[in-house]
Amino acid sequence: MNPHTPQMTVGELIDRLSACDRSSKVHLALNPFFPMAHQVAQVIEAQDESGTPVVFIAEDADGEQHGHLLPDIAVQLTWQEPVDAPQRRRRGTIRPVDNGR
Repeated sequence: MNPHTPQMTVGELIDRLSACDRSSKVHLALNPFFPMAHQVAQVIEAQDESGTPVVFIAEDADGEQHGHLLPDIAVQLTWQEPVDAPQRRRRGTIRPVDNGR
């Protein structure tokens, strides 16, 4: 955890989710080095070691991955840089060798 990055609160999460389509599925985006999508199964309220309230969002018990994270999402999360397809070069053609015939 980066101590310089403020942690999102439940209020901030609710505000962001309120702007979303209520019928949308919820997936967790995990592991920036091998980005995968996981299904959300539970939300649990607890307290950390210092007694501060914490809410845990957990994946399903099977830990089943629901496919690779879409590249556009990984870019929005700043987990990877935008990547453009390499430019294609026109291929040369093979011409028969003229041996003076």
